[in-house]
Amino acid sequence: MHLTDTQIFILLTILKIVVVLVITLTSVAYTVLLERKVIGLIQNRWGPSRVGPFGLFQPLADGIKLFLKEDLMPFAVERPLFVLAPLIALSCALVSIAVVPFGNVFEYHGVDLFQISDINIGLLVILGITSIGVYGIALSGWSSNNKYSLLGSLRASAQVISYELALGLSLVGVVMRSGSLRLRDIVDTQATHGFLSWNIWPQLLGFFVYLMAAYAETNRAPFDLPEAESELVAGYHTEYSSMKFAMFFMAEYANMITVSCVATLLFFGGASSPLGHFLPDNFGGPILMHIFPVLWFVFKVFCFLFLYIWVRSTLPRFRYDQLMSFGWKWLLPLSMLNIVGTALVLAFKG
Repeated sequence: MHLTDTQIFILLTILKIVVVLVITLTSVAYTVLLERKVIGLIQNRWGPSRVGPFGLFQPLADGIKLFLKEDLMPFAVERPLFVLAPLIALSCALVSIAVVPFGNVFEYHGVDLFQISDINIGLLVILGITSIGVYGIALSGWSSNNKYSLLGSLRASAQVISYELALGLSLVGVVMRSGSLRLRDIVDTQATHGFLSWNIWPQLLGFFVYLMAAYAETNRAPFDLPEAESELVAGYHTEYSSMKFAMFFMAEYANMITVSCVATLLFFGGASSPLGHFLPDNFGGPILMHIFPVLWFVFKVFCFLFLYIWVRSTLPRFRYDQLMSFGWKWLLPLSMLNIVGTALVLAFKG
């Protein structure tokens, strides 16, 4: 049976979505294992080591346990919103991956196989979708009818309002330098001279602000106030169990991967080779020229995930007043200063 171009486009798009979804969910599971193993090494203990060789089947065992666990629902909760909240959190965490270019352009029947959707405002799409994810956290705390859950969700909402401003403004300098909100354009402007043309060098201040705001956006230590177990039992997901709790858990790690992807694309050249002309992306023939960029991209994202884990095992949690003060009094002014500095530099160059 002969397929039309439209049918081929639809089939390839569905295939891309399925493959990226499977890879992302698998990465989420093994990021949890990576975190447990790395923190174990830092704290001079083994971490997971019983299930499978080197504990490699531990994520599978955890998934089976959560899936078979009894799903408890307190009597006084707002049932529709209680069920909807984890779905919102996980969906928003996964959808934003759709605009991330994982490698160079590789077209088959007019379809780019290394990016689900290439749109002109890809950066705004990621910022918008990840911002909506906080509704899942806010609804989970309110619908639980539990004061500890409510306080955790309010903290998450306040963090997003405080740090979303700094995070968005920290990326304005990158957009000014590239002249585009399209993620491929931003990567292409950094691919001329290897790591020397990466945005991390002229945008070091913006990268620092982005990194700190990203920790707070994803509720990770030392900014994990919405789920501070010493104060809030378990925070906004106190009343959740079984797969509903697993969805919040997966959403957190999926957001970590998204944040790492954005940092890689905007500040570290995306899938481009850091060695520039010494090892260009077309090195090794037609097959390797498409494999190497994907490997570079995965390696850079892995480095950010390792940094996430390292910071969690090293730094203590902030107090809530310190969290708010740091966001409004330091990160927001620094992000605005970075915009002014970038504008002056570009004006003098022009």
